[in-house]
Amino acid sequence: MTISAATDWQPSATLVRLRARAALLARLRQFFAERDVWEVETPLLSAAAVTDPALASFTVHRASGGHCGYLHTSPEFPMKRLLAAGSGAIYQICKVFRDDERGRRHHPEFSLLEWYRPGWDYRQLMDEVAAVVRLALEQPALTVEKISYRELFWERLALDPWTASVDQMRAIAQTAGVATAQLELDHDGWLDLLLTHCLETDLGRNGMTFICDYPPSQAALARIRPDAVPVAERFELYLQGIELANGFTELGDAGEQRARFEADLAERHAQQLPLPPVDAHFLAALAAGLPNCAGVALGLDRLLMLATSATDIDAVLAFPIERA
Repeated sequence: MTISAATDWQPSATLVRLRARAALLARLRQFFAERDVWEVETPLLSAAAVTDPALASFTVHRASGGHCGYLHTSPEFPMKRLLAAGSGAIYQICKVFRDDERGRRHHPEFSLLEWYRPGWDYRQLMDEVAAVVRLALEQPALTVEKISYRELFWERLALDPWTASVDQMRAIAQTAGVATAQLELDHDGWLDLLLTHCLETDLGRNGMTFICDYPPSQAALARIRPDAVPVAERFELYLQGIELANGFTELGDAGEQRARFEADLAERHAQQLPLPPVDAHFLAALAAGLPNCAGVALGLDRLLMLATSATDIDAVLAFPIERA
């Protein structure tokens, strides 16, 4: 991005869009207040960091040069500690940070809305997410489509994501014109490639599209339902080809969560990525007892892009990283 020295002090978003952000936040806070979901704050700076190999945390150092901690990629872990302490339904609007993310829909610092509903599962939460998006966009008639991950791949690519081979997935990608010659991906890597390059653009074109029931290998922090073909109780929301939200029926088993963290760290080691410390406070909260609950994170900058017909995330930010 080229910025003129004479104008880089100015916001990249128009004042109209910045006012639209303020109005959006006010509507969201009213929505949750009316439903007795209370707003919380948790630290941006943490002693631990996310273990997910797909995410990179910013490391913070003291003025003396010593390591201080990590900027959070999500408020999920401390919010679940509040749930374990008996908070009840809670939400948070905050800045989160992810390194190595920059593009038309990505920024290393972005705004996230995250909330948790004790006693709910992911299907109940999908309905509330739809209500939030309708309110945020002021489109009360916006329709909803729900489709399972497996159905999506089968209906649109004639591929079973549970059993497909790497060769089958590579062939579909090549037929779609995706350059794959130098790619060495595992099974989930190929599924992600097909989702982002062959399916994503068409999702949510006539309303909201929720993809649900993910492969167990992509459970992240979701509970796995032991059906005949086990699935992760996870969903993602797409609108106009843009991923907006990621939600789960939350995993509450501390032992299973620790095992997933260890698997993440093993994969990070294999990829020669940094090995951050695991969040011991979060695991202790799970061991103490997380209530059955569902939670979701929704990207507010992308939602504002849709609300204001912006095609680039910089158009809804006051000062993107190049002007910060």
